[in-house]
Amino acid sequence: MTKIGLIRCEKNEDRCPLTGCLTSLKGGVQGFAGYDAAEIAGIFTCRCPGDGLVEKAKILKSKGAEAIHFCTCAFAHKESNEWVMGEGFCDHLDGLMAQVASQAEIPCVKGSAHLPKAYQPETVAPG
Repeated sequence: MTKIGLIRCEKNEDRCPLTGCLTSLKGGVQGFAGYDAAEIAGIFTCRCPGDGLVEKAKILKSKGAEAIHFCTCAFAHKESNEWVMGEGFCDHLDGLMAQVASQAEIPCVKGSAHLPKAYQPETVAPG
C-alpha cells in the first residue's frame, strides 16, 4: 500500500473539508488512479508563499509518505459545475513542487480529486 501525503492551499481550507480528495484517494480514482492501493500518511496546509513547505514535506516523508499530492484547487478552478485548468489558488505551484521534490527528495504529484477533463496528473521526480 502506497502512503500519500496531501498538501492543500490555505486559501481553500475554510471552504473545503477535503472530502473529494480523501474519497478519491480511498477509491483509487482521479489523481490517485495510478496506485494499486493508497492510504493517507498525513495532510498539511501550504501557507503563502510556501513558507516551511519543504519542512512539512519532510515531516510527511518521515511519517511514511512515498509521494505528495497537491490538491487540484491549487491549479484549477470550478466553472459551471466542472473543474477547468487555470486560475487555481496558487500561481507558483510548479516552482513549489520542484523545490519540494528536490529538497525533500520525494515525488510530487499535481492533482487529487476533481481533475479537469482530459488532465493527467503531472509528477515532479526528486533530483
